[in-house]
Amino acid sequence: AAAVTRPGAPAWAWVPGTVGTIVGAVVLMLLIARLRAWRAAPTVPEDPAAPRGLDRRAFFRATAVAGAAAVLVGVGARLVDAATSSAEALRSELRLPSPGRTVEVPAGADFEIEGLAPIVTPNADFYRVDTALVVPTVDPATWTLRITGRVEEEVEITLQDLFDMGLDEYGVTLTCVSNPLGGDLVGNAIWLGVPVRDVLALARPHADADMVLSRSVDGFTTSTPLGSLTDDGIDAIIAVGMNGEPLPPEHGFPVRMVVPGLYGYVSATKWLTELKVTTFAEDEAYWTPRGYSAKAPIKFSSRIDTPRTDTPVTAGRVPIAGMAWAQTVGIERVEVSVDDGAWQEAELSNPINDDSWVQWRLEWDASPGTHYVAVRAINRDGETQIEESAPIYPNGSSGWQRLLVTVNEG
Repeated sequence: AAAVTRPGAPAWAWVPGTVGTIVGAVVLMLLIARLRAWRAAPTVPEDPAAPRGLDRRAFFRATAVAGAAAVLVGVGARLVDAATSSAEALRSELRLPSPGRTVEVPAGADFEIEGLAPIVTPNADFYRVDTALVVPTVDPATWTLRITGRVEEEVEITLQDLFDMGLDEYGVTLTCVSNPLGGDLVGNAIWLGVPVRDVLALARPHADADMVLSRSVDGFTTSTPLGSLTDDGIDAIIAVGMNGEPLPPEHGFPVRMVVPGLYGYVSATKWLTELKVTTFAEDEAYWTPRGYSAKAPIKFSSRIDTPRTDTPVTAGRVPIAGMAWAQTVGIERVEVSVDDGAWQEAELSNPINDDSWVQWRLEWDASPGTHYVAVRAINRDGETQIEESAPIYPNGSSGWQRLLVTVNEG
């Protein structure tokens, strides 16, 4: 329980304790069954040819196996905890330079409605999805980033080299391709970093390249269109900070990628160590041979945070509120429909920028009974959020969220 509840505990902190509990319960049941069989067995069988009950050696062997399993679970838990502690210790020693340009959260950016996600997601609440069973421990003092592949000159830079290039703040909402309609695998942070295009320029990519294969220290790879990393209008960055702090270990400390407008599995490499300039025809990233799309722009979307299906509200004025995001383009408006009625325009919070999500709200005169509430967003290009429902696989869910709300008498 302590591993799960301590501040900053990674998403997988529950694993050792849960595994230990399951293993312990199974082993205990087996031992009890064997002990009962041992006690019930006669000391000397009446028929020497008859099969014997469980003997002491078998029972002690089972006990030894149980003990070994307990030790392995305990050692695994300690190793996981030690890795996290080591990474946190290194993080606590890192001092980030002050940003040359900061992100100001404007007044009116957060409606502060109960149940509504904050406009900037705290680090401790930011979603985590990756393939790392144990968070890698990377020493900032020895970390380097290599730019390889189809370049004029391969380059290797240190963390200090990144710092010397000058760091700025960027407000960017990240979205996981695994986020279901209305889900919470999306979050907004103020990132500190250097444009990827400036780093790539050190190596001078070849004109025939169209992709960058970024690699984590644990071997995980993502495939990002080169154009998304070099376009002056897209703030793709190599990030070292998150919400005024060094990156948390579970979010990529000391260095990761952040690319607005692309799902994380094709852009947001954590524990970054290499940028290979290549082509989609030549290289595949981790998730591509597993059936996910090699290119995956985010499908802009909206979400209802309050009210909730599982929490009845009282008749009267009830705020309907949620979030909407359309990275690199921005949200123009959000519309809400109650019981399949006419679409009503919701009020938007003041945006941080086009790469960050916005809040929206609509005051509803709720009458007793059950009602359906639906939401959709329109981006600044005049496009309406995709109505057709699609699953997560292979390139992200779509559809208009529609939920049932129960209204009780006042």
